[in-house]
Amino acid sequence: MSMGMAPAMAASPVTGAVIGLPDFADLVDRVGPAVVNIRTTERPKQAQRGGNGMPGDEDMQEFLRRFFGGQMPGPNGRAPRRQAPSDEPVQRGVGSGFILSADGYVMTNAHVVDGADEVFVTLTDKREFKAKVLGADTRTDVAVLKIDGEKLPFLLMGDSDKIRAGEWVIAIGSPFNLENTVTAGIISAKTRDTGEYLPLIQSDVAVNPGNSGGPLINMRGEVIGINSQIATLSGGSNGISFAVPINEAMRVSEQLKKAGKVTRGRIGVQIGEVGKEVAESLGLKTAHGAEVSLVEPGGPADKAGIKAGDIILKFNGKDVNRSSDLPRLVGDTALGSKANVTIWRKGAELTLPVKVEELDADKDKNAKGGKGKGGKAEPDTGKSNALGLKVSDLSADQKKELNVSGGVVVDDVEGVAERAQLEEGDVLLQLNNIEIKDAKQFNAAVAKLDPKRASVLLVYRDGATRFISLRPTAKAEK
Repeated sequence: MSMGMAPAMAASPVTGAVIGLPDFADLVDRVGPAVVNIRTTERPKQAQRGGNGMPGDEDMQEFLRRFFGGQMPGPNGRAPRRQAPSDEPVQRGVGSGFILSADGYVMTNAHVVDGADEVFVTLTDKREFKAKVLGADTRTDVAVLKIDGEKLPFLLMGDSDKIRAGEWVIAIGSPFNLENTVTAGIISAKTRDTGEYLPLIQSDVAVNPGNSGGPLINMRGEVIGINSQIATLSGGSNGISFAVPINEAMRVSEQLKKAGKVTRGRIGVQIGEVGKEVAESLGLKTAHGAEVSLVEPGGPADKAGIKAGDIILKFNGKDVNRSSDLPRLVGDTALGSKANVTIWRKGAELTLPVKVEELDADKDKNAKGGKGKGGKAEPDTGKSNALGLKVSDLSADQKKELNVSGGVVVDDVEGVAERAQLEEGDVLLQLNNIEIKDAKQFNAAVAKLDPKRASVLLVYRDGATRFISLRPTAKAEK
């Protein structure tokens, strides 16, 4: 039956070319011989084990967290460890690694060899070598070993900066001491901020205890990462694994070969993330950069004029999108050189030259400081303002201790301020990018705030500063 209208045509689905699943066999034949099993031993320490010779709960938590295991877990979930005389080394665990060059340089994870008295490397042809640990870097979880060998099979390094989410990869290692186990999957994400010092590669390749230190390999047979961590509650694979990008690992390995350690730069600041409301209140178009919460007195940043409350936007021309970007950029800068640091202060950009010094992980650089309690220069008014704050002037001693020319101390919080988790004893230094001089000026400024817009306070507490965003009420809360 015709209604005088042409029948509607079904929309054509958007399709891509049908691609068959890859065959990894030739790839594994080519790269497999350069992947090694790493066995470590240690001399038992009486304080580290109970009377039954079993590892303690702390050992097991590390086992689960880092998936560095040797034997299959027993019925109680623990990896059994055999009894041994006190002077005989016992097996500590089994991990994985891969050969970097024909003359015997081997790369693995730092946590695989951490605390080991002896390290043994076994090839697929069953040759075993006693390895020397040239160096290990816990920040990136990279270690370099050396074995005495010639014309050894080795792997080619890829470019981890050019990887793409969705591309096929394989992992080879020794999960649960099952040597030369091959698993496959795809890259799930290129950069995940799960590492202490650098973003990691996320994949869904199955990795388990013992895969630590093994290579993550692309379809060209190139190493793009070192399998390092998994996300798990059970200790087994959940399809979320993380690998150290090989570009960073190779930079680290060169320093480990030469000096046995890695030296990094520092500028002497503590930093935090920049939230959306804070960014809007400070006049930033987007929430990006690193908020300076503390400046080390006498440190490089302090000498350059960087202050608590500044937002670091760029380091040597490179964008700081997240606070975690800054330590990596500073750490890769040559020691003693001057870097241009672009900051956001009082609604405008400012670039300052900062000299980069060596990072000393063992030296405590935290500035001391409390909540600025002490004598009051102005008596309590007894009435909270529109932010729910009762404040008073800082004493001369407090200003000297905190190295500030103005500011107020919080005497009481309620309403808006209490919900924003402000506390008695906090010191307020800025309101919406304007420095706070005293209680009178602060209360006058609060009275003029628009209740429809969020405001941001720069707050000093326990030796560090941070921005806190809050919205004033139309009338003071009582």
